[in-house]
Amino acid sequence: MKKLANYLWVEKVGAQYVYSMTPELQDDIGTVGYVEFIGNDEVKVDDEIVSIEASKTVLDVQSPLAGMIVERNTKAEDEPTILNSEKPEENWLVKLENVDEAAFNALPEA
Repeated sequence: MKKLANYLWVEKVGAQYVYSMTPELQDDIGTVGYVEFIGNDEVKVDDEIVSIEASKTVLDVQSPLAGMIVERNTKAEDEPTILNSEKPEENWLVKLENVDEAAFNALPEA
């Protein structure tokens, strides 16, 4: 099930919640040239999780959910353009656990 929040897709996969950029966000920011993951592993709603510099803008992405970041797409730091990929296995940002299921369910459907 995919939800939409902060211009991100939030998808529940097993016990994890995977954030990835929507195609609209990818189009709006242009070609990604630099990615830096910021913040702690434990995040609250609206905490900044990643800073992205792209051809059209600089963007600090905020977490739409509170939880624990268990994995970051660190490959994007070495190859930022993979965030422009259409493939979800390449363009994801972070994976969270310990998320309030009710908060996830309250997000709009994608």
